Amino acid sequence: MHILVRLPPSYLARRQFARAHGCQPVAKSANKDPFFGLDTIPATIRALRENRIIARTPEFYRRFGNTHKVIGIVSKQITTIEPENIKTVLSLNFKDYRLGFRLPSFKPLLGEGIFDTDGDQWASSRALIRPSFTRDQVADLTILEDLIQDLFALLPRDGKTVDLQKLFFQYTIDSATEFLFGQSVGTLKKSQSESDRGFAEAFYNAQEAILTRGIPFPLKLFFSHDEAKAEKYNQICRKFVQQFVDKAFQAVELKKPETEKSDSDIKRPRHIFSHELAARTTDRTRVLDELMNVLLAGRDTTASLLSNLFFVLAKDPAIWAKLRREVAFLEGRPPTYSELNNMKYVQCCMNECKIAPSCLELLSAEYFKFASSCILNLGRPVLTLPALRLHPVVPRNNREAIRNTVLPLGGGQDGLSPVFVPKGTFVSYNVYAMHRRTDIYGPDAEVFRPERWEDGKLQPRWGYLPFNGGPRICIGQRYALTEVGYVLVRMSQEFRVLESRDPGPWEESRGLTVTSKNGTKVGLTAD
Repeated sequence: MHILVRLPPSYLARRQFARAHGCQPVAKSANKDPFFGLDTIPATIRALRENRIIARTPEFYRRFGNTHKVIGIVSKQITTIEPENIKTVLSLNFKDYRLGFRLPSFKPLLGEGIFDTDGDQWASSRALIRPSFTRDQVADLTILEDLIQDLFALLPRDGKTVDLQKLFFQYTIDSATEFLFGQSVGTLKKSQSESDRGFAEAFYNAQEAILTRGIPFPLKLFFSHDEAKAEKYNQICRKFVQQFVDKAFQAVELKKPETEKSDSDIKRPRHIFSHELAARTTDRTRVLDELMNVLLAGRDTTASLLSNLFFVLAKDPAIWAKLRREVAFLEGRPPTYSELNNMKYVQCCMNECKIAPSCLELLSAEYFKFASSCILNLGRPVLTLPALRLHPVVPRNNREAIRNTVLPLGGGQDGLSPVFVPKGTFVSYNVYAMHRRTDIYGPDAEVFRPERWEDGKLQPRWGYLPFNGGPRICIGQRYALTEVGYVLVRMSQEFRVLESRDPGPWEESRGLTVTSKNGTKVGLTAD
């Protein structure tokens, strides 16, 4: 008796598609359990407790190859550190992937904006925001100088230990709100209002809720989450920002009569992000959502970069001395925009430890999602974020295939054949591990060495993603680099000695962004 097994049309179509593109299966998997991937849970939990969930990832690629499979309870994933694969996902086959799966986690706080939407809605958000990040809009350094003076006022100058990480988080929310709303919440100043203080606290708590909201049910049992309390924080934040949306539309209405005047008669006002958005759309909810999106990126990621950068700089007095020599020509005055961009060693330091803090393609809960997905191999990190080379604020990014597609590398025993990516599969690219590839960055890839960028010979292209790539490349990178570079230059001018007060190595924390678990404890001595 012959038993006829009829394969579903979708299976046959996939097999035909894979054959037509010369695809070979991915040879290795990180799991021994071929169904649910439960075998990796104990080791992952230990790594989480020991704060080394990120640090262990390069070993996975050494063991299982630059492209391998990860099997989870609710999803299957292909993870890679091949630049050509990343280029394909982010650029060449951009329309084959989506990231809107992040929307349920972020919508309660952010609404629908540039970070959590896809397709035409995302493109519209990008078009709305892009004009606010032109060179002319970010070249005015007056705001940054005012804020750096607020920061200096809180820093000891006699070598006493201070945690820069905490202060950088205050600095960046002040900077972000000044840029976006035209009015800082003033967390660096004791004179901040009760409303400003309440917003800052609610904003932090609302972000914490994002971390747990999107975790699938089995993992939710390990984490506490009070959605009612989270909603209270969301409403505080959105109500606070709404007042600036209303002011922005009022300002736009007042400007209308001026359109009849000649350009020479009109005094150019200071650029305010919210006003620019209000001038381009009449949809107040839209402006509110986009402001919430940009605010979250502009605050947390900048602070994380500065904290991690100064952590490693404090460990090497020679690098600090070299920075000070480069800025000596300024003779203590603040740099101009052009001077800032022409400081080669400053740029090298940022290249070695770079992120786009105000990048409009990212949010910082990616790290927590990364840790969560490791526990159950769910493979569903939330957002896309540019990364530090050594200490990425977001170490891994994901895309979900919305149709059958192909990666150019990773198939077969040698990993050189194309790989079939079925619809619904998550493709993860691990920036942390890729930035430590010795075949790209040399045998000292684990070392913070800005000099590797000095002669221009290092050209990693898609092997280095400080600002992502493709159509969703960060449009805030100019602003990001300006802000970080300005703080770096002014700190090196102000303080002769930057000394680490943390004898241990950098350890990862688990929060909205990846920062030092022990803060950035340093001693500063002024000239």
